[in-house]
Amino acid sequence: MQVDMELTPRDDVPSWLVYGTPVFTIVAALAVSSIALIALEVSPVAAYNVMFVDTLTTEFGLRQTLIEAVPLVLAGLAVYLPLQAELWNVGAEGQLLLGAVAGTWVGLNVSLPSYLLVPLMFLAAAGVGAIWAGIPALLRAKWDINEIITTLLLTFVASDVMSYLVRGPMQSPTGNFPQTSILPAAAQLPSIPWLDVHAGIVLAVVSVGAVAAVLTQTRLGFEITFVGSNAEAAAQAGMSKTTVYLFVLVAGGVLAAFAGLAEIAGNQARLRAAFDPGYGFTAIPIALLGRNSAVNVAVAGLFFAVLFVGGDSLSIALGVPAALIEIIQALIILFLITAEFFKRYEVDVTTSGRRSGAAAGATGGES
Repeated sequence: MQVDMELTPRDDVPSWLVYGTPVFTIVAALAVSSIALIALEVSPVAAYNVMFVDTLTTEFGLRQTLIEAVPLVLAGLAVYLPLQAELWNVGAEGQLLLGAVAGTWVGLNVSLPSYLLVPLMFLAAAGVGAIWAGIPALLRAKWDINEIITTLLLTFVASDVMSYLVRGPMQSPTGNFPQTSILPAAAQLPSIPWLDVHAGIVLAVVSVGAVAAVLTQTRLGFEITFVGSNAEAAAQAGMSKTTVYLFVLVAGGVLAAFAGLAEIAGNQARLRAAFDPGYGFTAIPIALLGRNSAVNVAVAGLFFAVLFVGGDSLSIALGVPAALIEIIQALIILFLITAEFFKRYEVDVTTSGRRSGAAAGATGGES
């Protein structure tokens, strides 16, 4: 029997496939990860109970999940917004690091009341993040240089810049560790009493609403999605690709910078040379999972926050290596890529028997 496979580009993606992709992706990743758990002689049911149920049903677990979700959601938006214009901001990690550096420097060197100092810190972070993302944005808009390469390479530069500053000019004079001094109380984000979570969560919620409003309620948002779906048609309609590319990448840089500073000013209170959270890279699967809307990005960010917090609990309670969380992330990306393929193409499989061909040859020989 011979199997023939034919790929046909889809004219219209079924709604069940569009909305079901995130669910199918997560379920498939967790199912395959169960094999690793079984190999470690750990029950997948017990492991996922610790990771998800215990995390979401305890006060500590919920609090840590919300704290972890703040930078993840903001970084996810930093990738999601350019993605609507078919641009890949894979350098959110670098923008996040420099945003943390700029905001921390202001917090340590400027003496103002908290209600003035904190906004100034975020303004400084936004400026640096915008500049850092604006470089690849300009290169792509003016000279069509691939933004994947430039944003990624600038991430390594940002990491080295941060390492130099924290080990040099910004290093705390009272210790030998490569870290800054602790931020003064006026420079730290206040806590929301009834949640016991820092105010960065408000920034994350507002950012989700702002991105959603821009994309769905403004002319600029229409142009962003139009350019993303068909750049040539958008140009013929008089839309400026340059404006769109600059806006989405610069805004993404600002959001990523907010993520970095929110983590420092709201959670860690000081910047360390080892500050390399990986949120900017985790933001890529978050943005892909929530590609349908900014609200879905927030939900995906919360899911990854549960993974991180639950993964720590899993390591302590059952002795599972922390690398399992990285495996789950990798599987999610793998299945997302697979799902994107099936959203783009319809697969037709046909079978044919070889015996009919042989019989036809025999008939021809007899005649």
